[in-house]
Amino acid sequence: MRKRMLITGGTRGIGRATARMAAARGWDLALGYRGDDAAAQALVADLEATGARAVAKPGEVSDPDAVAALFDVAESALGGLDAVVVNAGIVAPSSSLAGTGTDRLRRVVEVNLLGALFTAREAARRLGNGKGKGGAIVLVSSVAARLGAAGEYVDYAAAKAGVETLALGLSRELAAQGVRVNAVRPGLIDTGIHASGGRPGRAQDLAHLAALGRPGRPEEVAEMILWLCSPAASYVTGAVMEVGGGR
Repeated sequence: MRKRMLITGGTRGIGRATARMAAARGWDLALGYRGDDAAAQALVADLEATGARAVAKPGEVSDPDAVAALFDVAESALGGLDAVVVNAGIVAPSSSLAGTGTDRLRRVVEVNLLGALFTAREAARRLGNGKGKGGAIVLVSSVAARLGAAGEYVDYAAAKAGVETLALGLSRELAAQGVRVNAVRPGLIDTGIHASGGRPGRAQDLAHLAALGRPGRPEEVAEMILWLCSPAASYVTGAVMEVGGGR
């Protein structure tokens, strides 16, 4: 029987890589996304071509009603959920905290932290509390949570640190209900998120900071996410697994 996974931010970057890899390994997918309908439908078609069931729904993770609607669509299309990947996130152009405007601060925290809280809360309601059969929740953090991202985006780093604390606390709340909760901390990964922050070449520019001397690929993060969702990680919960190339 195929397993069923929901991924927020599921149509680009790490989310897209995870969706493709999951479909190839026997998962059905529900993808949350914002903005690019054509890219979302193209990815759904690609996933379905592998034999997976797939559905995509647009919406803002900072809106709790939109998050609940995404879960409704996922459960209706797939017949339930076994794993939720809390992946949606944004960055903004590099700035010191002193030079950061209030509107940006609100937006970064609303998407990266409040959006993660809304998504994790909905996952807890659907997988836990005796309503589901257990499962796995994986929250995508960032090495910025450990490094602080000084001079770039301290707001993003602070929000991602909150995501890691969320994983720890929720893992303890849901353990007795058979739900494992973990976080993945990617390092410099070569995705489009850097361009959205105004530095499309950032991953390559900073690659020398990693011991391995190169940026990571989204597929390398996807491998960790899928491992945490698999039976191979049956005794792993409350962990933060770094995929950072030794930075």
